[in-house]
Amino acid sequence: MNLPTFSDIEDAYLRIEAQTHITPVLTSRAIDKITGAEIFFKCENFQKVGAFKFRGACNAVFALNAEELASGVATHSSGNHAAALALAAQLRQTQAHIVMPQNAPEIKKKAVVSYGGLITFCEPTLQAREETLQKILEQTGAQMIHPYDQKEVIAGQGTCALELIQQQDDLDAIVTPVGGGGLLAGTSITAKYINPEMEVIGAEPQGADDAAQSFQKKQRMPSLHPNTIADGLLTALGKLNYELIIKNVDDIITTPDSTTIEAMRLIWERMKIIVEPSSAVSLAVILDNKEAFKGKKVGVVLSGGNVDLQHLPF
Repeated sequence: MNLPTFSDIEDAYLRIEAQTHITPVLTSRAIDKITGAEIFFKCENFQKVGAFKFRGACNAVFALNAEELASGVATHSSGNHAAALALAAQLRQTQAHIVMPQNAPEIKKKAVVSYGGLITFCEPTLQAREETLQKILEQTGAQMIHPYDQKEVIAGQGTCALELIQQQDDLDAIVTPVGGGGLLAGTSITAKYINPEMEVIGAEPQGADDAAQSFQKKQRMPSLHPNTIADGLLTALGKLNYELIIKNVDDIITTPDSTTIEAMRLIWERMKIIVEPSSAVSLAVILDNKEAFKGKKVGVVLSGGNVDLQHLPF
């Protein structure tokens, strides 16, 4: 299995540097007081397309040559990766074909269209997404860019932690959300290369806990009927990501949606920034396990800020 390494992440950083934002790291004394930890929030909600996903999509698209790009790029995604790929394709002046489930959030559909992506809707199952994408790949000859389980995508996501550690170099731990696992896997490569002592922790909703189960049982478990408010974390853990997570990650902790809503509200109220539920899962895990994080310097990746403002959970 061709797993990405730290040198792939360094290459990705140089490749996408001109296209991506260096996102800020924010702190909140109020949240530090509540949790008993010193938290450094890496604000990928301020990244282009409003999510870290732009890093991976951008790296994958910019790694392709003109010939490979001629027939466009394609993926399946319910949200942020879809918009990220559409924008990355637009920057390389090629077409993005996006398969989206019909029930994808309206804000995410609008974003894809605004970046020039061509959407094909399908039933909201992984099987329907994969089958529809297969048809489009056959019809168009487009290059497949996987939402999370692809070497270039994982390397791109790993640049987020690289930037965070450059901005705040004395962290004891980094906590990131985990859905498909690209962000957690990429983060784990970076963190363990720079400081093997740094803890890397995945945060996952209890209603979509296939990564936590896979981590505990040491075999990749299927995601069956995931049900969580964190719509960005409904995907099943990828194969490459599973291998990297088993190798590098210290723990995956789950949290109920009720705590995620509390954490999301806390970030909105205390930090005055908009994050989506998937982002808030990381802080939720800290709120649920204060003793484990007490007195530590913790990097928390706020993965995105694309919220359907018509359907807020509070």
